[in-house]
Amino acid sequence: MSIPTQFHPTVYFDGACPVCSREVAMYQRQPGADGICWVDVARCAPEELGSGLTRDAAMARLHMRRADGSLVSGAQAFTTLWRTLPSWAWLGRLLGTRATLWLLEAGYRSFLVLRRAWRPATPATNTPPAEVSNRQQ
Repeated sequence: MSIPTQFHPTVYFDGACPVCSREVAMYQRQPGADGICWVDVARCAPEELGSGLTRDAAMARLHMRRADGSLVSGAQAFTTLWRTLPSWAWLGRLLGTRATLWLLEAGYRSFLVLRRAWRPATPATNTPPAEVSNRQQ
């Protein structure tokens, strides 16, 4: 199986998390967001995750597949997303450096601990059908 040479930037987010879904909805309203595929991993079909990403990993933290097909997660996914959106590009450039990513990642990991309290508990096998996916292209 050959790997495509060009991908659409794709954000994989947990749409079952109220905080996550509100933040992603805000990004989706930004100029340039129509060039990004948005995949709600709580409701997508497994094949929508692409290679190298499992549902468990995608549910655990934000992931973004860059246009070159590489996959990033956590703080690096946020700064990559920000650089993709014209209104946010300055923030992605400012905070996407090696010197600041470690600090952002520490903050993001703290958020992930709190997120467990906000996200409704659902069994891993109770995945809604793919037709209710929030995927946009």
